Amino acid sequence: MSDAAPSSPNPVLTALALSLGAAISLGMSRFSYALLLPPMRTDLSWSYLLAGAMNTGNAFGYFIGALATPALMRRFGAHAALIGGALLTTAFMLLSGFVVDAGMLLLQRVLAGIASALIFISGGVLAARLAAGHAGRAGFLIGLYYGGTGFGIIASALLVPLAIGAAAGHGASHAWQWAWLALGIACLLAAVLMAGPSRRIDGAVQASAAGQRFRLGDFGFGLAGYFMFGVGYIGYMTFVIALLKEQGMSPTLITAFYALLGAGVVVSSRLWAGLLDRYQGGQPLAILNGLLAAATLLPVLSASPIAVFLSGVVFGSVFLSVVASTTALVRHNLPAASWSSGISAFTTVFALGQIVGPTIVGWISDRAGGLQRGLVFSACALLVGAVVATRQRARLRESPPFQGEG
Repeated sequence: MSDAAPSSPNPVLTALALSLGAAISLGMSRFSYALLLPPMRTDLSWSYLLAGAMNTGNAFGYFIGALATPALMRRFGAHAALIGGALLTTAFMLLSGFVVDAGMLLLQRVLAGIASALIFISGGVLAARLAAGHAGRAGFLIGLYYGGTGFGIIASALLVPLAIGAAAGHGASHAWQWAWLALGIACLLAAVLMAGPSRRIDGAVQASAAGQRFRLGDFGFGLAGYFMFGVGYIGYMTFVIALLKEQGMSPTLITAFYALLGAGVVVSSRLWAGLLDRYQGGQPLAILNGLLAAATLLPVLSASPIAVFLSGVVFGSVFLSVVASTTALVRHNLPAASWSSGISAFTTVFALGQIVGPTIVGWISDRAGGLQRGLVFSACALLVGAVVATRQRARLRESPPFQGEG
C-alpha cells in the first residue's frame, strides 16, 4: 500500500496543534527547569552536581519512556499515547509544587521524563503521517511540530518569574513551587487544545509492513551524532541561565533572553525546512550540530549582552531542528511501517546522551573553571557529533516517502 497519508485541509493548523505536544514534553516539562534551577538551588542548598542530576533523572525517565512507547502505540494508538502522556506530565508537574525533598523531586523528574517520551515520540509519528500527505511542505510541517517546543520555552520564560514574584508577594516559603503549579496548569490547557486535531490523523497511514526495515547498522553514524547532540545541547539548556546569573545579568534581560531563545525555536521550522527536504543523509545533522557548538561557546567567551543574545537566537533557531532532522532522515530512507521504530531508536540514543550530559557538566562546574568550563565540554560534544554525522549516508528506497521543494 502507499506510504502517503490523506492530505489534511489545514495542515499548518494541524501541525500547530500537534506542536503543543512538543511544548509540553520539552518546552515546559524539561526546559523550564533552567529557570527554576537557580532559585531551587539557592533555597534547597544544592550543589551543581545535584542540580544537574535532576535533569539526568528526567533524561533517564525519557529513556525508559522511549523504550516503552512503540509497544504502547501499537496497543493503544499514537493519539492515546500523546494525550495520555500529556495528562501524566501535567500531574507530575503539579506534584512538584507540593514537595521540597530532593528524593521526591528527583522521582518526579523521572516520571515526567517517562511521560514526556510518550508525548514526543507519538507526536513525531503523527507529524510524519501528516507530512506524508503534503509532500511539498513535508520538512516545514515536521519542523513546525518540533518548533512547538519554543511555545513552551516562551511560556516558561513568562510564567516562571511571574509565579515566583506572586509567591514572594504572598510570603510563600518556597516561591519556586508556585512556578511548577503554573506550568502544570499550562500543560493541561495545551493537552486540551491538541486533543481533537491529533485524533483526526491517528491511523492515517495504512502502510504495508513489506520493504526496508529499520536496521541500526544502516543509521549508525546518524545515531552516534545524535547521541553526542543529546550530551552537548542539554548542558546549555540546563545551566545557561545559572551562568548568566553568575555573570550578573539582570532578571529582566534573562527573561528576554529565554523568550528570544524560544521564539527562535518557533521560527526554526521555516529556516531549515529546505535543508531537511534536500538532503537525505546526515548533512543536516552535521551542519546544525556545528552551529550549536559555536552558539554554546559565545556566552563562555563573552558576557556582553550582544554575545549572549546572539547565542540564544542561534541556539534557539537550531537545536530543535536537529531533532526534526532525524525524523526527516527516517522518513527519507524508510517506509511508513518503519517510522515508529526508527524515530524511537533515535529518541532512545537522544535520551542516553541527555542522561550523560547534565551530570558531567554539573560535575565539571563544581570544580575550577565553573560553569564556563562545563559549557566548553558541551560545545566539544556537539562538535564531535557534527563530525560523526558527516559519515551518515542516505539509504535509497524504491519509492521515497516525499520529495521536498528544495
